[in-house]
Amino acid sequence: MDLLTPDLGLLFWQVVVFLGLFLILRAFAWKPITESLNERENNIQSALDLAEKTRLEMTALKADNEKLLAQARSEREAILRGAKETADKMLAETREKASAEGQRILEQARESMQNERVALVAQMKKEVVTLSLDIAEKVLRKELSDKASQEKLVTDLVSNSRLN
Repeated sequence: MDLLTPDLGLLFWQVVVFLGLFLILRAFAWKPITESLNERENNIQSALDLAEKTRLEMTALKADNEKLLAQARSEREAILRGAKETADKMLAETREKASAEGQRILEQARESMQNERVALVAQMKKEVVTLSLDIAEKVLRKELSDKASQEKLVTDLVSNSRLN
């Protein structure tokens, strides 16, 4: 069991070497190691903060992009609606103009037909009068071919007429 229990002198030198090594490490290695660990911790924390900030910015950008897309869609819909309304308005105006032109042409045709009918009736009256006069002249010539019938016609006309 002697091998397991250390000697007091050995124990003393082990403590002295340990304390010496501890002081040397503390003086030369401990500070740089803790500083590098702190620096690494700060770098990791700043990277995490930057990542969080970037994530928040990306979320904000995504929201802005969605707003812009929605606005672009609404503008597109408004433009399409305006174009459709303009096309419908132009179509209605064209139909109205065509209808008005058709009505005007119908009125002109009716007026032309009325004028032609009036002219035709006037011409027919003229022809009827001419034919009537021709017939009356022929009848009178035939009836009044002798002197006795002429005198009888004159006396009848004189008796029927009122002289004041």
